[in-house]
Amino acid sequence: MHILSNKKLLLVPLIAATFFMVSGGPYGMEDILGGAGYGWAIVILLVLPLFWSLPTALMIGELAAAIPDEGGFYVWVRRGLGPFWGYQEGWLSLSASIFDMALYPSIFVLYLGKFSPALTAAPRDYLWSLAVVALCVAWNLRGTPRVGDDSVWMSLLLLAPFAIFIALGLWRGLTLHPAINWGRSALGPDADTSLSTAILVALWNYMGWDNASTIARDVDNPQRNYPRAIIGAIVLTVVTYVLPLAAMAFGGLSPQGFTTGSWVIAGGSLGGGLLSMAVVAGGVICGIGMFNTLMMSYARLPIAMAADGMLPRILERRNRRGVPWVSVLFCGLGWALAINLPFEKLISIDLILYGTSLILEFVALIVLRIREPQLPRPFRAGNFAFACIIAVGPTLLIGYALYASRNEKLGDPGTALANVSSLLFAIGIALLGPLLYWFTARPLARRRALAAASASK
Repeated sequence: MHILSNKKLLLVPLIAATFFMVSGGPYGMEDILGGAGYGWAIVILLVLPLFWSLPTALMIGELAAAIPDEGGFYVWVRRGLGPFWGYQEGWLSLSASIFDMALYPSIFVLYLGKFSPALTAAPRDYLWSLAVVALCVAWNLRGTPRVGDDSVWMSLLLLAPFAIFIALGLWRGLTLHPAINWGRSALGPDADTSLSTAILVALWNYMGWDNASTIARDVDNPQRNYPRAIIGAIVLTVVTYVLPLAAMAFGGLSPQGFTTGSWVIAGGSLGGGLLSMAVVAGGVICGIGMFNTLMMSYARLPIAMAADGMLPRILERRNRRGVPWVSVLFCGLGWALAINLPFEKLISIDLILYGTSLILEFVALIVLRIREPQLPRPFRAGNFAFACIIAVGPTLLIGYALYASRNEKLGDPGTALANVSSLLFAIGIALLGPLLYWFTARPLARRRALAAASASK
């Protein structure tokens, strides 16, 4: 028997946790600048939220306020579309997490190696990645409120070097008046990242707003705080993406060759070795913070699905703080096994799987408006027509991601997976969902229902 903690996640920690689930600061967006140049990168980062993040925030705000249940988006889709589609929502999200979660330990290792390359030389790099997983498992077992509260000070530490970075870049621009090339010509003739790839990377950097919905059980006044937290996290994310790029531009730094890890070089150019090392420390915090908060989110999916009879009951077990410890350990083990997979580069796979689950959430929003018009909605995303319209932008962008990734291959040239289509691979993973439902989840739920009926006689 577990003892649930009375402490809840307040608004500011919820904003900080959501910020880490989606962004974690400017780290990971380097390829947007490297592929688009200053002008287009800033335009993409300012315009994309209007068609991608804001509609998603409105959808999440309504559903999270109306149905603040543990499991979040899985619960919404199951309630609106039935158990089959609810299971697909859970499957798509958890399978996408395999490709997504492998990235964050690698960010930690990448920036840790900036302190000393020997520190992260093979096989130490793999051991450091495992250490991140183990640390975050232990962290999560302390409870959602602790993870949220710690996200506040971690975000402050992470962003502090960039506050200095922005001030120095703007000061350099005002005093030295360097020439600024806003166009893609500044990238040089050998730019290896296309504008299309920059858009895909931006989509990836702006996705995941719904992840905060799964922890509704531990949020204080979710009807009020969820809409506010999502909007607050969007504003924080846009600011932390755009202002460092603007400071680089005004400071006269070249975007040519700007790729993952280049913030360290940019920091050294503006503030010397001390700022460069502060940016490195921020990258280490980013890797841990994002993995930690996303573990908190994803671990709530198996327990919600187990409660519906779609997964084994053992996943429902909690510790004295109310943490689903079996689910946390289960997810942590799965991500630990996936660390060495080379999928972290294949953003399109993550986008396809996540994007499909996002479309199901928009469909659930519309269907619930029809089926349950009397459902109390403390926050409403406009009238019915507006609820339908806001789904158009994200759906079109997901379609664009599918089209843009049509020629991407799973492996590098010369490897065994060099001719395997990333798009077909992602579609194959998605199609496993219906098979798993009919052969595992549905029979399990039926046996549990029969057992419950027999016990009640």
